[in-house]
Amino acid sequence: MSQPRRLSRELPGLVGQEVRVAGHLQDYRALGGVAFALLRDRGGLLQVTLKKGETDPAIFTLFSSLARESVVEAEGVVAANPRARVGAEVLPRQARLLNPAAAPLPLGVADRVGVELDTRFNHRVLDLRKPENQLVVEFRAETLKAVRSAFGTLGFLEVETPKILRQGAEGGATLFRLDYFGEPAYLAQSPQLYKQMLMATELERIFEIAPAFRAEPSDTTRHVTEFTSIDAEMAYVEEPEELISTVEALVAGMLTELRDGLKARKHPLADDLPTPSRPFPRLPFSEAAQWLGRSPGDPGAEADLSPEDERQLGELMQERKGAEFYFLTEFPTSLKRGTFYAQRQESHPERTYYFDLEFRGQEMLSGGLREHRLDRLEDQIREAGLDPGKFGAYLEAFRYGMPPHGGFALGLDRLVGRLAHLTNVREARLFPRDRYRLEP
Repeated sequence: MSQPRRLSRELPGLVGQEVRVAGHLQDYRALGGVAFALLRDRGGLLQVTLKKGETDPAIFTLFSSLARESVVEAEGVVAANPRARVGAEVLPRQARLLNPAAAPLPLGVADRVGVELDTRFNHRVLDLRKPENQLVVEFRAETLKAVRSAFGTLGFLEVETPKILRQGAEGGATLFRLDYFGEPAYLAQSPQLYKQMLMATELERIFEIAPAFRAEPSDTTRHVTEFTSIDAEMAYVEEPEELISTVEALVAGMLTELRDGLKARKHPLADDLPTPSRPFPRLPFSEAAQWLGRSPGDPGAEADLSPEDERQLGELMQERKGAEFYFLTEFPTSLKRGTFYAQRQESHPERTYYFDLEFRGQEMLSGGLREHRLDRLEDQIREAGLDPGKFGAYLEAFRYGMPPHGGFALGLDRLVGRLAHLTNVREARLFPRDRYRLEP
């Protein structure tokens, strides 16, 4: 039986031993009587050193004939070499080609030449071989682990809800329609209706991490049509501050867990994460409008925030409060009419109990108290231009005892992109989908 394959990072501890290594051929250089083949595996780069008079000539012939990125295996003895990438090298006694790569490559893997984003995504498998892009994948995986751990600490239970629906959570304008055995159905924009329905059970604190789909014809650096949403819902919540403080605890716990996980992997972003002070600042929407120079009572005072508005508010918050994270609270009802489940303030019905969490000038999370009273909920569904009759299963949960509740949703792709300093949210996904891209 062949011996187990060893990784590049293991070689320093295996000096003098016979090993089997394999990876993509990143480079091959022949310098007189010696040649160096650099193989790339998930541990990094390993050096296979060929020496004239010591190495089988057939191995020289094999490596010199291969195109970059071919998959190669070698067996030999590990020798210490302080000039090698990991401080050790493999002196091969045999080698074989596992699979050749076509040439020329559509984009370089080891090259530092700039490549257009579309070219990268057109050849995403090659793009993901780049170490810097693999670091993003590792960062995303550690973020997911940290989020799950932080939710667990707060007593939340992970659930899974359907992604093929008869009715969307916010109407049909941004829904992907599909044929479901002859009947119309839609891909889920969010698990909103289901996570609220679960609040009528004793599953009082739930979260879900799952794909969501939004048919918005957006072409920006912060939108994709398929994204990963982190959703949560809590029962017996009557004050928005209960939700807001839970979000604070979640974010703080997640960042601590993420930092620890990255340090364990010796990830370069481990020491680059924010350490926000709690409590995060709260900024009512009306006050934010004044920060932006909008006059109270003007028709545009309660207009939705543009990306430039968010960026400007982020800079002002950093300047005035020294905060990268802050809550934008008390959203106007006029901006939430489509969000028919948003609860309005009793004393000021022109405002809701909804809030956003902003981070470095971009919305990361949105949430608030939900309307749990059936009559008001049905009125707000009609006000949104929808038919309550099409929400039968959802409304039934409110008919038989629904406690007050609230929740929030956090975009994983935006969070990863912001924390990892990516310029486009598409870079935070393995195979992004936008209005133009359906493959690879």
